[in-house]
Amino acid sequence: MDKIAFTIFGVDIAWYGLLIATGMILGVLLAIKRSKDISINEEVVYDIALWSIPAGVLGARIYYVIFNLDYYSADWSRVLQFRQGGLAIHGGIIVGFIVGYLICKKNNVKFLTMADVVAPSMILGQAIGRWGNYFNQEAYGRPTNLPWAITIDGVNVHPTFLYESIWNIVVMIWLIYYTKRKKAEGEVFFFYLILYSLGRFFIEGLRTDSLMIGPFRTAQLISLLMIAGGVMAIRYFRMKKTHDK
Repeated sequence: MDKIAFTIFGVDIAWYGLLIATGMILGVLLAIKRSKDISINEEVVYDIALWSIPAGVLGARIYYVIFNLDYYSADWSRVLQFRQGGLAIHGGIIVGFIVGYLICKKNNVKFLTMADVVAPSMILGQAIGRWGNYFNQEAYGRPTNLPWAITIDGVNVHPTFLYESIWNIVVMIWLIYYTKRKKAEGEVFFFYLILYSLGRFFIEGLRTDSLMIGPFRTAQLISLLMIAGGVMAIRYFRMKKTHDK
């Protein structure tokens, strides 16, 4: 599998970076469209994208490096080799969440309202970006004889990147559908955390390259925390809205 999509002016453009960039661009366009539906200034969306996306990528890289210190400490120059893969979405979500909150506060925009706007964009970007794993021949699962298996190093394995991409698209569609049916601000975003994490928990169990904390898969532990946090947040804000009436 060729990792390089094309070469321009002598610079190789990797599929991994190209697909992540495509996901980001489409995500921003979707967020702009959704922001117009509730009369939020699209400049705020651009502002959030300008700061949160690079910060999220940096957070995703730092998160991945922290849990692979043995590999990167042997040659720190590897940290800068983004085109070889190595981004952990949970790190991106955490850092992007913090930066997005600060930008909303600066622009006097309700954070939960904006979070509901961008949630479908986030998971759309994740769905597209996962295909970068395919071209990098990473993030695959254990051996299987299923007809849709992919072959890695002569072994048929679960295409876990594909499972997650499909799940993310389904979640994105549901989040857009639920937007006009939400009972409190922030619910679309919190359901994003719950539903993405639910799928990730089970798909992670099939993978062979998981980041680990002792005997536990890091992504599964974080997924459980996000599910619990999302459920509690939805209950809290629904009760708060009822109490404020």
